[in-house]
Amino acid sequence: MGKVIYYVASSLDGYIATEDNKLDWLLDFGFEAFQTHYDQFLAGVGALVMGSVTYDFVRAEDPGSWAYGTLPCQVLTSRNLQAPPDTGVRFAAGNIRDICAAAVADAGNRNVWVVGGGHVAAQFADAGLLDEVRVTYMPVALGSGRPLLPVAAPTGRMRLTGTTSFNGGAAELRFSAE
Repeated sequence: MGKVIYYVASSLDGYIATEDNKLDWLLDFGFEAFQTHYDQFLAGVGALVMGSVTYDFVRAEDPGSWAYGTLPCQVLTSRNLQAPPDTGVRFAAGNIRDICAAAVADAGNRNVWVVGGGHVAAQFADAGLLDEVRVTYMPVALGSGRPLLPVAAPTGRMRLTGTTSFNGGAAELRFSAE
């Protein structure tokens, strides 16, 4: 059975986007240094869960395609949104445990990627559903923005299980639930 993993990039001061949901600060780094690592991660993913703001961002970046092909993807939303044709996108609302169970079933023996945003990941964390958190810290501080993991209460302790450093000063830290 796969893991439920929150995989995300963050500023040094713990923000995943600016207050107005912009990622220019992140995109300025380019992805050449990260591509192989990302491709290896994505190869182990069998299903995705994301919030509607993340969904809107991904769609706006490349409106003519869908970056995740036919991978099953649940988008948490209360809005009426359109799925790109011939994809695994479907829309969900309700109990996060039920949404997680459906994503785990979709993923089979592969991992579930909690893509974001922070509030979606916090729902998983608050319910004790995250097996792993992988944060790539970028060498920049934003001062304010959308928090990395705005949980409602302290989480259980996590254990550092690995690190990866990248050219340009970024570093990924991997934490597993104890």
